[in-house]
Amino acid sequence: MAKALFALTLWLCTSLSVLAATPQKKPPTWGELSQEQQQVLAPLAVDWDNLEPERKRKWIGIAKRYPKMKPDEQARVQRRMQAWAKLTPEQRRQARENYKRIAKVPPEERGKLGEQWAEYQALPPNERQNRAPPQTPAKKKK
Repeated sequence: MAKALFALTLWLCTSLSVLAATPQKKPPTWGELSQEQQQVLAPLAVDWDNLEPERKRKWIGIAKRYPKMKPDEQARVQRRMQAWAKLTPEQRRQARENYKRIAKVPPEERGKLGEQWAEYQALPPNERQNRAPPQTPAKKKK
C-alpha cells in the first residue's frame, strides 16, 4: 500500500495543477453533477458528498479535461481514482503530506526521484519486496 500511496503522491505532484485560492461558489452534490461527470468520477460516488469543496473542484476539473485525454491517459486517471477511493482517510492525509513535501523539492531532484521510481517499478515483484521504494528528501533540521 505504501508503494501505491507513493505513486499516487508522485502523480498528484507532477500531474495536477494547483487551484487558485479565490473564493468560489459551493461545489455541486453528487446528484447535481452532469451524467458525464458522474460517469468519469464514478469511483468517488460513495465519498463525493463528504469531500471538501476544494477536493470536489479538483475532481471536477479533472472530469472537464477527461474527454480531451488520450485513451491511455483516461485509463490511468481511472486507475488512480480507484486507488484513491480505496485509501482510508489517514492514507489520504499521508498522500497529501507527501505531495506537499515533494512539491517543495527542487525540480531537478524531483526528476531524479521520478527516475528512481521508474527504475523501482521496473524491478520484478520479488525484488521490489526486498527493497524500499525511493524516498523523498527528508526535511533538514536546523
